[in-house]
Amino acid sequence: MRIAIGADHAGFPLKQHLVQTLARLGHAVDDRGTGSEAPVDYPPICAEVARLVRSGQADRGIVIGGSGQGEQMAANKVEGIRAALCNDLYTTRLSRKHNDANVLAIGGRIVAFALADEIVALWLTTPFDGGRHQRRLDQIAEIEKGTVSSKR
Repeated sequence: MRIAIGADHAGFPLKQHLVQTLARLGHAVDDRGTGSEAPVDYPPICAEVARLVRSGQADRGIVIGGSGQGEQMAANKVEGIRAALCNDLYTTRLSRKHNDANVLAIGGRIVAFALADEIVALWLTTPFDGGRHQRRLDQIAEIEKGTVSSKR
């Protein structure tokens, strides 16, 4: 898989670790920064990762910050992106099975390297279940386009 990855300064150490993990797993990695622990704003980095996924230049994306919350929010502002904050294995599995998440957000100050390796491996190998979940993703896409009705 082609994986775009980006982090702010708080996520930099985990990003560096995951770049090596992803390469070891045989994935092509497109590292979009940052390149150090010097303070940097995360929104442009996360948007760039998300746009690479949207355009098909990357199959999936990973964004990392201190908590991962802001990174998830920034990535989700890009149309067609379903970024999920996953700091544990349960939400990781469901983000793929039920939500077909195409961008993974992780908290670099929350998740240890070993757990992050497990999260990434699980996220990359868990398939989307489809079925009733696809209907819900279609509804999310309609909200994104501003064409959703208020019917339940």
